[in-house]
Amino acid sequence: MSDHVGAALAQARVLGLGRLDAQLLLARALGRPRVWLIAHQDAALSPEQQRSFLALCRRCADGEPLAYLLGEREFHGLMLQVSRAVLVPRPDTETLVDWALELLATPLAEAPEVADLGTGSGAIALALKHRHPAARICAVDCSASALEVARANAAHHGLQIEWRVGEWWQPLRARRFHLVASNPPYVAADDPHLAALRHEPALALTPGGDGLAALTEIVKGASSHLHDGGWLLLEHGHEQADAVHRMLADAGFEAVQTRVDLASRPRCTAGRRPAAR
Repeated sequence: MSDHVGAALAQARVLGLGRLDAQLLLARALGRPRVWLIAHQDAALSPEQQRSFLALCRRCADGEPLAYLLGEREFHGLMLQVSRAVLVPRPDTETLVDWALELLATPLAEAPEVADLGTGSGAIALALKHRHPAARICAVDCSASALEVARANAAHHGLQIEWRVGEWWQPLRARRFHLVASNPPYVAADDPHLAALRHEPALALTPGGDGLAALTEIVKGASSHLHDGGWLLLEHGHEQADAVHRMLADAGFEAVQTRVDLASRPRCTAGRRPAAR
């Protein structure tokens, strides 16, 4: 019986959960901070608390992301609400944000116009606005449900973002930006890792085929939506770096370059629209 904190955590380990994940889930089930658990190993659990914790552990053991079970995920210093309507923000995407912030600090403009295509939870847009308040940011997503999550995150952090529903460039019409960032779906349809991601929205993970369709569409429309000298930053699969580099170069972008993620794999590629001559 997991009738106290220590026993409940031991039962979670039997189910295959790591120590931190088990503590976070038990803290959620008890409505307590995680540090409280460490000092109260003998605290009793009610039958209802035991059932709630065990149900969370089983869902986690089945592969459901911890972020969905907790309802939140930290990204670039911001705690964001997440749900099944959005992809769980990954630490690797912080590489894209860090790069964008470097470019915004150049500066590209006094009040740079920035777009985030496929915003999901709003992670990229909100991180950029939080770190570079002067930026005027427009975030786009084809999912109204995802934008509900993003709007809630913006309201929680008091960050002003313009939200648009639509496919990639479609809701932006003739607007131009100094910087556009995107973490589009890029997983190939036959990628074996998709099975482990079955709890997350497929629309945010894969465009089907070789995984390059969304990236191709974004690059194709980018020049008509960037100011002269404006930058396009894209996240992609580590095996897609060469293909994305070629896309940008073939589309006439300059200074095309790639950066690696936390595991030193090529994860983001960017290019600059040539300045008027």
